Amino acid sequence: MNILVIDGQGGQIGARLISALSSKTETHTVIAVGTNSIATQAMIKAGADRGATGENPAVVLAARADIIAGPLGIIAANALLGEITPKIAMAVSESRAQKVLIPVSRCGIQIAGASHQSMKEDILDAARIITELISR
Repeated sequence: MNILVIDGQGGQIGARLISALSSKTETHTVIAVGTNSIATQAMIKAGADRGATGENPAVVLAARADIIAGPLGIIAANALLGEITPKIAMAVSESRAQKVLIPVSRCGIQIAGASHQSMKEDILDAARIITELISR
């Protein structure tokens, strides 16, 4: 199973998610795509099997992924201070992959009913959801 983690900025959300998944995804491939090289490097350092940087890898790999994970902004054009291009947002949104999104209110999207957990708890919950998906 191919798990694609997309993040931007410094890649810390993606890196923390990959760290939380590391022992649970040994038989699956975790691919990190950063919108910049700093984000990509942070996710590779956290344990991603492979990594790439930029819009084209995000678009190509979204079409091949079984699971796509990252901050909520990866489905919103121009989120993450403009690092999520409209093409990335469209590729993630249109992908047949199961999406596991971590709610980050800084992207200008509020989700009614979402609990007000800490970022750490949200990342651990995302790791739990991904673990359940790969166990099916």
